[in-house]
Order: sequence, then structure tokens, then C-alpha cells
Amino acid sequence: MYTTNNSFQSFLHSLAGDVSYLPEQYLADVIQPLKKLGVEVFGTVHVEAMPDCGASEVAWVENIPSAYYVKGYVASVDLTLDNVEEELKAVIDKAPSKVRGIRWILDCVGKFDGGLSATHPATLRHDGIDYLKSPNFERGLGYLEKYNLSFDLQCAPIQLLESAAAIFAKYPNLKTCIDHLGKPRRLLGSDLLDDGSVNLNTKCDEVELDKWRRGMKAMALNPNVYVKLSMMGYAVPGWIRTPERQAFLKSLVLDTIKMFGVNRCMVAWNWHVNGALSDSGGESDVGPEPVVLLEKFMWFFEGFNKEERARLFAGTAKEFYRLEK
Repeated sequence: MYTTNNSFQSFLHSLAGDVSYLPEQYLADVIQPLKKLGVEVFGTVHVEAMPDCGASEVAWVENIPSAYYVKGYVASVDLTLDNVEEELKAVIDKAPSKVRGIRWILDCVGKFDGGLSATHPATLRHDGIDYLKSPNFERGLGYLEKYNLSFDLQCAPIQLLESAAAIFAKYPNLKTCIDHLGKPRRLLGSDLLDDGSVNLNTKCDEVELDKWRRGMKAMALNPNVYVKLSMMGYAVPGWIRTPERQAFLKSLVLDTIKMFGVNRCMVAWNWHVNGALSDSGGESDVGPEPVVLLEKFMWFFEGFNKEERARLFAGTAKEFYRLEK
């Protein structure tokens, strides 16, 4: 949600340009094409988009008639604030029956460097400070337990290993979902080479893979931690281009499901603007359209039975976000 009166949102606008995306576009791009295949979308969960104010974002979406399919919200609240409890109450007040959780983007391996590292531009809101090393952030997690809110955890793999696993083990009653497959980065390198040709490398960055796997295994020890299978082009940019990259990504997804189990993994479309941005967060200029993505997930899940596939596509998300049937 872009507003001209906020310095951070103004910065994002200068960085990414106009990336406005409204509910009627989501209907046309995702819900209607899937419906033509006989896939009925029960509903969606709106995950915060780095708004100026979390409560204002929830209120804004709630007031859009074409957003009728939004069944729940993962809102934005800075958990380190001194008045974090008041901020949580304000968010809940905008949609008492729908606010299910909170996200505050945490990817931080140093100050933001324009995308050279895994640090997310959202951390500019706190000058590159790693919130997973902040006592105030842990205090904020306690309030999430108090108000029965979940937490969407988006961070770098090294943060899972060095900080998150130990922190979230302290909150056994807090349901937590790791976003975007745990965000391993460029496991087969970039999508394109310097000369613009497609990168055909099939050799994995074993150091990055090992870091990710150890972090995910540590998180999986907590039975209240779940995982979203989403934004897979961040892990393997341009995976849709070649059969070899698709096969590697499939192995990564199956590895994730093996670590957490079907009952703690959920498909997430993460769709906004276009396939490339939704799939890779800027790591590639290509990405699968929703129907193609569904086909690829069906291929990934070919070894699972009907009940397990239903769990991956909808059941886990319904349980985690406490969505009505």
C-alpha cells in the first residue's frame, strides 16, 4: 500500500516503481483461471505488504468490495515497539474475526546493500538491525501468544540456524510459519549470465544448501513451526526455464516436506503483480503463471495420495490460520 506521506513507502516506490495490485486483478489472474480448471478457491489470506501502518492496511483491504475472498489477515506490527500491545489491539480492532497473525520481515545479514546479499530492504526500517537478536523482539512474541496470534517468519537461512530455532523454542504455544521455503538463495546461481544467456549450471552451492538444511531441521524440532512452499524462484532463479532446474527445485520441495511432514507444509501462491515478482522477488524476470504453478506442484506431489495433496494445497493453511470451512 503506497502513500506519499510516508518515507519508507516513498523509498519502496522509488526502488520498485508502481507495483500496485488490487483484488480485482487477483480475481482475474488467479481465481478465475483456476476456476476454469475446476479448482475452487476457498479463500485467501492477505499477508502484509510493508504498509505505513498495519491497522490502516487491514482497514483498507476490508473496505474493498472485490476483496470478499480474503478470509484472514497476517498484519504488520513492529514487535520491538514499547507500545506493541496497543499496536496489536489496533490491528485486531479493524477486523476482529479475521486477524490471524503478524509478520515483520526480518531477513538481515548486515545492512541493506541493494540486493547483493540476503538482507531485505524492509530492514531499512530499523537500519539493518537483526531483530532476531533483540530482546524487545522476543518480548513482542510473548504478546502474540497472549492474543492467540501466529507469526509469519521471513528471514535468511543463517538466521534460522543462529537465532530463530532457539528463540521460537521458547514459545511452544506460538504457531509460527516459515515463509518462502526458508529462503535459501541462488542455490544454482543466478538466472542469467553476465552476457544475458540462460545459466545452465546444475551444480548446487553446497555451503548455502547445508546452512539452509541445518536451519530448517533445527526449526522442525518445534512442532508448532510450519512452512510455506512459495517464492521458489528465490531459491532457484529461473527454475521454470529448464527441466534440470525444475527437477532440482522438486527435490528441494520434497526435502522440505520430509523435514516438516505433510501436516506442517502448505502451498502459498504469493501472487502479486506478475509471475516473475511473485516467484522470485526480483531474482528473475520469468516465473510461472498460476495454472502452470499448479501443474508444477501436482508434479512435485505426484508421490503423495489424495488426502496428503489436499492437506498441502489447503488443509494445513486452514488449520494454521484458523479459517472457517
